[in-house]
Amino acid sequence: MVGDGVSAKPALDKTAAQAAKLLAPLQIGSVKIPNRLFLAPMAGVTDQPFRTLCRALGAGLAVSEMVSANPALRGTRKSRERTDHHGEPGPIAVQIAGADPRQMAEAARVNVDCGAELIDINLGCPARKLCKVAAGSALLRDEVLVGRILEAVVRAVDVPVTLKTRTGWSPHTRNLPRIAAIAEASGIRLLSVHGRTRACGYRGEAEFESLAGIRAQCALPLVANGDIDSPAKALQVLNATGADAIMIGRAALGRPWIFGAMAAALRAIAGPEHRPSSRPNDRPSDTPSAPTRAVPSAPSPAWIGAILMEHLDRLYRFYGEPRGVLIARKHIGWYLRALDSEAGSGNGSQNDTGAKHWRSRLMAATAAAEQQALLREYFQQDADAATERPCAASSRTGGSH
Repeated sequence: MVGDGVSAKPALDKTAAQAAKLLAPLQIGSVKIPNRLFLAPMAGVTDQPFRTLCRALGAGLAVSEMVSANPALRGTRKSRERTDHHGEPGPIAVQIAGADPRQMAEAARVNVDCGAELIDINLGCPARKLCKVAAGSALLRDEVLVGRILEAVVRAVDVPVTLKTRTGWSPHTRNLPRIAAIAEASGIRLLSVHGRTRACGYRGEAEFESLAGIRAQCALPLVANGDIDSPAKALQVLNATGADAIMIGRAALGRPWIFGAMAAALRAIAGPEHRPSSRPNDRPSDTPSAPTRAVPSAPSPAWIGAILMEHLDRLYRFYGEPRGVLIARKHIGWYLRALDSEAGSGNGSQNDTGAKHWRSRLMAATAAAEQQALLREYFQQDADAATERPCAASSRTGGSH
């Protein structure tokens, strides 16, 4: 019994140290990132309203949607919106995508002029429209071109350049060790790896053996990405890979508070002796950092509703009402699914039939006021139902004690 206790303590100490590691700042060149819980770049998702909300709710870094390096697209509405960082807290990280070294270098310069403090190169997107022009994860089949692109972008700007990639084009052609070596030789300052190949898309489970395999050879800070949706999973991945940070993608859809919730759980695991100290003069970047809000350990439907309403307001202001309402629909769907997930954990929500009815009405709304009014009604009914459930349980068990 004594032996079991003695052997358990180092394991507990290691877990606490790993938790503290994720809470500690990370220095990337001249840029200090306040913690190591990152929001992954996702096309059609990580726009400015979503990034700023995630930062306010605890994300240390929020990387933009990818910006095309094609100069012909630079003046489009989509590109203008993706390079609009007005009011966005730093550090500002912008991902660029393309297959031409000169265009990628120019895109990096343009985005730095627009406020980017970190440039991230997309080598991981599996989307067909990107791969058919030999960009994104398609570049994994041309390591020479990868080297030329990375070197051109690093030479073009004075800010740190990072790289996001996958483990290879297919399970049979994994080449992460060579890509990592090229990245390090080119002057890349941080490497993020999604634990799937391009051929895998998002199917199956992410694997992290490839990332663990390059830890010994690669001195770059490594970021693990793929299927990380809880503090336990984050610590498991960190322990398995030796990574320096984690990146959350799909698990943040409808749950922008996942970063703050994860940080709170990690602080409890780390304990006071392992928590990183903060000094008043620490600044993560040259732009104002995001004020981080407290996130409840078990968010109530009312709290989730308030966050959703804030998100919608950000969307309306950024895109204007007509487009903001349309863009809000997918986010509303994700929030309601997150609420259903919380209900499955015992928080309670409306039944499946009622939820489908409300989703249909919300997806049909064409004005901001209508969308907001429906959501207020939805969350009020949900709160009323939650109040009634304990009363019903009480009557069945003979009352409260």
